[in-house]
Amino acid sequence: MVLHNSFADDNALRSRVRPRNEDARGPYYRDTTAIIHSSPFRRLKHKTQVFFAPSNDHICTRMEHVLHVASIAAAICRPLGLDNEMAWAIGLGHDLGHTPFGHVGERIISKLSEERGLGRFEHEVNSLRVVDFLSNNGNGLNLTYAVRDGIVCHNGESLKRRIKPTGTVRDLKAVTEREGLIPATFEGAVVRFSDTIAYLGRDWEDAYRLGILKGRELPEIVKERLGSSNGAIINTLVTDIINGASEEDGIGFSHDIFEAVEVFSEFNYQYIYRSEILNGYTRYFTRLLRLIADYLEDLYESYHLDEKGYLSEHNMLAAGFYNHIAEMYPKYIEKEGSDRKMIIDYIAGMTDNFCLDCANEILKPDHLNEELESITGRWFDAR
Repeated sequence: MVLHNSFADDNALRSRVRPRNEDARGPYYRDTTAIIHSSPFRRLKHKTQVFFAPSNDHICTRMEHVLHVASIAAAICRPLGLDNEMAWAIGLGHDLGHTPFGHVGERIISKLSEERGLGRFEHEVNSLRVVDFLSNNGNGLNLTYAVRDGIVCHNGESLKRRIKPTGTVRDLKAVTEREGLIPATFEGAVVRFSDTIAYLGRDWEDAYRLGILKGRELPEIVKERLGSSNGAIINTLVTDIINGASEEDGIGFSHDIFEAVEVFSEFNYQYIYRSEILNGYTRYFTRLLRLIADYLEDLYESYHLDEKGYLSEHNMLAAGFYNHIAEMYPKYIEKEGSDRKMIIDYIAGMTDNFCLDCANEILKPDHLNEELESITGRWFDAR
């Protein structure tokens, strides 16, 4: 089965926010290189997928997840005659707007955003915001329409049996929420299913590795229809999508396979995503992210664009935040007419490790100790 997108030509899909001279590399491969050379992509290696486990090299990070999604999507697109370079770029870019600490962090930041009258925070919409505005010093990555559309429509957590792409161009600047979004292309639909395929088995595998699922076996319907290992599950789901794809019905799972996928998803939600360990994450990371948000808001209200005020805090967070706002404040005013989202955007872009470092910067008065040492000597209390 070879699928064809229902566009009269590729011009709309390949169009960019700003004109660009294309070359022999092709537009979607250039999107891929723009993404992998971006700062938001590099930060994914220190962002949680599900479990906060920075010292465990075998637990999936957000960067590994986007690589899994991109590779699965490309594998599905190839036999269907679709553009695997477009799918690869969408897969790599789909989570660039994700928060520190995974979906736990996303829910916390969404609450902080709503409390400040900024509306819900949704990482799909924020990923588009990152590639269109927040990357590259406020200039965005200037990606093609097809890749931007696939990024904002990638919501793999909302299970659907089938998706038929719209084949139409929408105003992506007007998108404010993920609800009801359907991708314009078959490749975008493939990435959405690839997101689901990538996280279902890997999240279960990581939870099993960490001992969270002791005494709990996969449901029989999952083992019988999908497989008993992450590799087998991926193979089953990829093959099912390839075999069932059609221009009339779109991309999706067969009835029997989707039934098992729904059971698998509910198993993960019950025993992983709603587990006590993730509840513990929520309590801890809520305190952490509120501390950072309150501190940055106090700094900004006190000093605004006064560099000396930030430097008087004698910590790297305040100094780094000043450098950020000095660079980005004009961009916010120029492009959005407001700086109201600047602090939430800054926190959402942080890595897990940087958040923890921020707490140390805020709470540990090392500069006061240094001042004392300069006056009395390091061992002033020795007798």
